[in-house]
Amino acid sequence: MRKIAIIGAGSIVFCKTLMLDIMATKDLEETEFVLMAPSTGKTTQVKAFADKVIAHNGLKSKVSITTDRREALRGANYVITSFQVGGVDLFEKDYKIPLSYGVDQCIGDTLGPGGVFRALRSIPIILDVARDMEELCPDATLLNYVNPMAMVCWALGETKIKYVGLCHGVQTTLDLISGYVGVPKHEIDYVSAGINHMGWFTKLSHKGQDLYPILREKFEQPEFYVNEKVRGEVFRHFGYFMTESTGHLSEYVPWFRSSREALDLYCDEPSFGGESGAYYTWCTYVANKYREKDVLADEPLALPPRSVEYCAYIIEALETGRTFKFSGNLRNNGMISNLPEDCCAEGLVFADRNGLHRTVVGELPPQCAALNMTNINVQRLTVLAAKTGDPETVVQAVAMDPLTSSVLTLKQIREMVTEMLIAQQEYLPQFEGRLPRPTPTIPIPANVQRAEVPIDPALAVYSRFGELAK
Repeated sequence: MRKIAIIGAGSIVFCKTLMLDIMATKDLEETEFVLMAPSTGKTTQVKAFADKVIAHNGLKSKVSITTDRREALRGANYVITSFQVGGVDLFEKDYKIPLSYGVDQCIGDTLGPGGVFRALRSIPIILDVARDMEELCPDATLLNYVNPMAMVCWALGETKIKYVGLCHGVQTTLDLISGYVGVPKHEIDYVSAGINHMGWFTKLSHKGQDLYPILREKFEQPEFYVNEKVRGEVFRHFGYFMTESTGHLSEYVPWFRSSREALDLYCDEPSFGGESGAYYTWCTYVANKYREKDVLADEPLALPPRSVEYCAYIIEALETGRTFKFSGNLRNNGMISNLPEDCCAEGLVFADRNGLHRTVVGELPPQCAALNMTNINVQRLTVLAAKTGDPETVVQAVAMDPLTSSVLTLKQIREMVTEMLIAQQEYLPQFEGRLPRPTPTIPIPANVQRAEVPIDPALAVYSRFGELAK
């Protein structure tokens, strides 16, 4: 019987979805699920529901729970990670502290101050998981769902374990494209590549016909444009459609959330359409609603069709050799030639009995690679900061963030980062006793005597022309 350890199984609904997907896969029927979370409050609910599903459907699966991560990992064949360090309480600080400085985030889990600090909390934990896997289940494959995906998987790319980062942005975006161009999703031939939450559809075709002219025409029509203003606007100016929604994308670039005018024009749709704090508000609502309630108590026990999540399909392919292709997040290593070798890239991956196999995309369109690089710069510094515990590197990472840098001065960024480090110190042990150095504004007296400096060569030429003109 194969063993699947789910680290962060307190994510009740998501954990349930993945387990049902696996249980609904005939070749994965004999699976032992070990659910691990810091406490058993939520995993007890998941186990009780899963046991009822197993009994109702006559399955051979087994479920156990533990608070000991090493116990969960020992001898595992697969590891699924889906934890959120600090929960909603820390998410509130990720959103509200930056907002008090004028940095308005809609989602706050991938880039920006929220994404950076989520990574600072998550990367040490994922690296602990990787070290435990190297010792306790060295042949296991890790399927990561922890955000920020690109930063977490960048850190995993520096370990020895087998892993892949999974997201559903490509699948859900194809649903939108399919509806807009009037072609069934399964008939669209596509290439999607870039970084997580900023992948680019470099090819969209149907039976040899390029679908981009149809999609471009649609996005010039108000009734189509209104659903995805930010993504549509980037598409109109950069030429390629992207894998993430308006609410997400508005945070990764400097043009849509840096002023009231821009917010009102592009981010005025409710919820994930651009609303301030949309994801935090939703998470708070769910946490409060189900704090004392068993979320799964009234869920149907019949196995549903498999969801759009890749997890079960990948495990099925690795177990049976039945090839499955998907968009995965791995260390680049030449997959995309005009992105850094060591970054986490997202592109087409094949899974079969021999493992996970990246494909070679080649070069992205230069403007797409350039936009990816604005995010990769932040990712690189954040991963470094998470591993070293250097607060100066955190300041520099946030200072490179496209949204933050469009709103704040360097001094303001430093002050915001300091406040966030203090507010989250319990969950950031690598920074214990370390804060960014103060950099107060240097006062300049009205009668300051300037230090002598050599004249700029261009000014010298200008000055000489002035003399000759006299």
